[in-house]
Amino acid sequence: MKQPFTPTPDVTIIIDELLDMFERRGGAPKQVVRVKLAALNQRLPGYYSQTNPEPRLTANEQLSRLAELGLLTLRWEPGQTGHLLEAVTIEPAQTAALYTLLARQPVAEQRRYLSEFLSAHRPHLAGWRQRAIDHALSQLKAHKSPAPFSLINQAWNQDLLTTLLALPDQETPAELPYRVFSVRIFNDSKRFDSLKDTIARLAHRYNPLWRALSLPETLREMGLVANPGHVYLAGPWQLIDAEGQVMSLSEFVPSVGIPTALAARVQQVTVEAGRVVCVENLASFYELIRYEGQGLAALCLWGNPSPVMRHLLRCLIEHLPASIPLLLWADIDYGGLNILAQLRRQVSPQIAPYRMDCATLDAHAHWGHPLTSGDRRNLTRLRQHASLEDVAPLIDHMLQRDLKLEQEAVVFEPLSETGARA
Repeated sequence: MKQPFTPTPDVTIIIDELLDMFERRGGAPKQVVRVKLAALNQRLPGYYSQTNPEPRLTANEQLSRLAELGLLTLRWEPGQTGHLLEAVTIEPAQTAALYTLLARQPVAEQRRYLSEFLSAHRPHLAGWRQRAIDHALSQLKAHKSPAPFSLINQAWNQDLLTTLLALPDQETPAELPYRVFSVRIFNDSKRFDSLKDTIARLAHRYNPLWRALSLPETLREMGLVANPGHVYLAGPWQLIDAEGQVMSLSEFVPSVGIPTALAARVQQVTVEAGRVVCVENLASFYELIRYEGQGLAALCLWGNPSPVMRHLLRCLIEHLPASIPLLLWADIDYGGLNILAQLRRQVSPQIAPYRMDCATLDAHAHWGHPLTSGDRRNLTRLRQHASLEDVAPLIDHMLQRDLKLEQEAVVFEPLSETGARA
């Protein structure tokens, strides 16, 4: 059909609504597809304007022209023929011309195009990224939403897929700032900003190991960070990199922060201490080294341990004598116990809890908080982990007392000469 005119905003809204209804009914409706203009009242301020009749007159003229071409059927308000429309009906056999008029692609073609686009790139992806594509393809096949992919925004789909293709296949301790990553794949330092939360949600959904992580922590698992960070260490650590350079940290008191880029290059870690304690939060890290720093090596995890933290601990495990315990001190809650499970799974099953026991919970119960329904659900699930069998009594106690405790609430007691709490 030769383009008879450029549709006004009101005409575009009316025809778009008709085509939406047509598509929702499968693109081949057995019943009439009709829209009453009163139902679109709030979306047609021009048509129903009391001060400017021009939008209504122009819309009536254009819709009447389409009716003359056999594309639509018009029904006027009683006594208002040629002045005020009551309803517009689509002619199913003539929808192709209406799609052309609005420069709109039929949803069936949109689904086919997106399905072909995703299928062509699927073989280049693996793991959770391939599972995300598979889900979108299954949604398209079922005529459901393929979100976060779009049926109409091809530029968004291309950017999303470009990002998925650029992500590393395996865990890497190296960290890359968002803006640097964005420049490397888009030659635009800000373009990744609009994509990063979507990427994190996809990874969070399709990688079961990351479902307890926040969105920034999920991106960090892929080596992407807002800015390069530091690893905070206290005590007699000795780090050796691939070139054999030795970094002794024992003289840095009370602690030292080393760039994550440096930590990622470490190949060997040793300590000359009575114990090594990994601490979930920074405030508690400083409390620990303030009160129990003598003969201690400590590392701040900053929440869930990042790939670079796990890298350092793996390097340590290889050279840690059995006589030196490797401990974790975290919140007595789902998050803290999940960190213990994560470290045992990804670093060493020998990592033991520190100050994460029933006695500590009871002694500080007046600073505790009640469990939420989500806490109870997650703790019940966590209790089934074979790697957490030794803390099952603690989980049962938490559930029974309906209580959790942040590690910042723990009060330190003087140590005896043997290093045990008095």
